[in-house]
Amino acid sequence: MNQPDRFELFLLPDGVKKLNITPDARVANAINIKFEREDHTLGNLLQATLLQDPRVIFCAYKVEHPLFANFILRLQVEEGHTPKDILKETIMTLLVQLDALKKEFTKEWELRRMADEPF
Repeated sequence: MNQPDRFELFLLPDGVKKLNITPDARVANAINIKFEREDHTLGNLLQATLLQDPRVIFCAYKVEHPLFANFILRLQVEEGHTPKDILKETIMTLLVQLDALKKEFTKEWELRRMADEPF
């Protein structure tokens, strides 16, 4: 088969950068970010969170090919803001939200486990 091994989809080879950021020459205040070894999970999460920011004019992502775990995120923001800074803020917000989700899940898991234990 021509499908790559599963581990190749997520292990970053030596010398390959995780992100490749290039300015979009056609549109002002926009960048294209290529994420290596990531898929729809991160792409959709970033897009949905970025679109909630009122400073974001446009945000979309596309997967270049379904057999390879790479996607390109296009981000355009209002004048007076830089796309890189807004992306960093969004990632920090997501990390805080995911940490809170992890803590809440762990708490509920432990409560459920304690409730299922026999006396």
